[in-house]
Amino acid sequence: MRRTYERACLLAVAFFALAVCLSSARSFAQSPAQSQQSTETITLDGNAAAHAFPHFWEQMFGSGRAILSLRESYRDDLRQVKKITGFQYVRFHAIFHDEVGVYSEDPQGKPVYNFSYVDQIYDGLLGNGVKPFVEIGFMPNDLAAKRILHPFWYKPEVSPPKDWGKWDDLISAFVTHLVERYGIDEVASWYFEVWNEPNLDFWAGEPKQETYWQLYDHTVGAVKKVNQRLRVGGPATAQAAWVEAFIKHCTESNVPVDFVSTHVYANDTAQDVFGTDEKISREKMVCRAVEKVHDEILGSSRPKLPLIFSEYNASYKNEPDITDSTYMGPWMADTVRQCDGLVEMMSYWTFSDVFEEQGVVKTPFYGGFGLVAEDDIPKPAFNAFKLLHYLGDKRLEVNSDSALLTRKADGSLMAAVWHYALAGDGAELMTLKLNHIKSRRAEVWTLDANHGNVLQEDARMGSPRYPTESQIQKLRDAAELPGAKSYKVRNGELQIDMAGNSLVLIELK
Repeated sequence: MRRTYERACLLAVAFFALAVCLSSARSFAQSPAQSQQSTETITLDGNAAAHAFPHFWEQMFGSGRAILSLRESYRDDLRQVKKITGFQYVRFHAIFHDEVGVYSEDPQGKPVYNFSYVDQIYDGLLGNGVKPFVEIGFMPNDLAAKRILHPFWYKPEVSPPKDWGKWDDLISAFVTHLVERYGIDEVASWYFEVWNEPNLDFWAGEPKQETYWQLYDHTVGAVKKVNQRLRVGGPATAQAAWVEAFIKHCTESNVPVDFVSTHVYANDTAQDVFGTDEKISREKMVCRAVEKVHDEILGSSRPKLPLIFSEYNASYKNEPDITDSTYMGPWMADTVRQCDGLVEMMSYWTFSDVFEEQGVVKTPFYGGFGLVAEDDIPKPAFNAFKLLHYLGDKRLEVNSDSALLTRKADGSLMAAVWHYALAGDGAELMTLKLNHIKSRRAEVWTLDANHGNVLQEDARMGSPRYPTESQIQKLRDAAELPGAKSYKVRNGELQIDMAGNSLVLIELK
């Protein structure tokens, strides 16, 4: 996940949700704007230049650590998110944590391997149509050079190995077992990523970078020794770091690398990511970092290496007014717009709040990273992904930073339009002018404070810490995104009266 962030105090979700309800503007409408509204005109042109638009934002998700995938609640959430996105890969920490039981040593110091839980973990993913994006780590306690435990609640071991030969043998045995169990054609479609955020406190080697190179070299060598078809990459750093140096190391040392991976969060600082003192907004940080790394790869000796951001989100803290809120609708859509063409895959952290890095979940809505809260309750971010999934696979140019226009395989047009509530912004009237589009009707789905926002119902209940079965069902019902409303296109225009922090999806028919 992220750096060892301070344990933020849980925010008063009920007060926040109530404030959102009071300040929310109206949903889709055809009426003229009120005098206090801002206005924007967006031209949607059916003849605009178009390019391929692969759904890079919904191919992979992160999750809580490996052992949690054995829980039915985890698998329920996985199936929910799979249904609305069709995602293909999941990434989690700690496949080598002692609780998975992979590695131990007998009294004579001889390694003992046990892949029983590994099989159950990966069988569960594959049985639900999702492949592993294998993060190789952390260190088994018996193999650690010294006891160095990360502060996460489950205390992963972040020490280098005491014996590099035993590490190589563990990797070889692990990967060989996977190939024997699932077949080389299947495992060759997976990814193997070496470690997690070694530039932070998830790696205790000193100096960090040089000892991580050693870890990477040993690991990639052991994986490739099993089969050259297997895909391995790194450096899996936080804050979009080390990529230039990593590619240079791999080139100069003639070490294989099949993809570059790194992470960023929208509230990372410019100093940490770019080494500058500029102020970069939460709405711009992620794709600024993606562009930085994209350009570093293009300028390197390996310009065709695929780029995978294997973690990102709007926050690395627990901020209910961000990750639990309708803010995630415009933030996700805007991130998709900005990052298009710069990255092969982006892995949202995480698909579920079945997650224990800071301890056992204490209340359903605490600013968790997941799309689905405790008790299988979808959050607004879930609905944002649900809407964006319906965008087409061709993107047409638009004269706005608040819209995406796409074409589906059947020729129909799908548009996403959004409006932030920044610096006290309220409702906004957006006029959509349709050029070279013969549509007479529009089907419109809305995500805002009054549509697909479970926090309203949670606040009405008084934000129960332990909701009852009947309350859970009411929360699930409230989280449901309403169906589309149908509207006529009048004189080639649509007017959308949008609330702050809202996202609408429009199908032009």
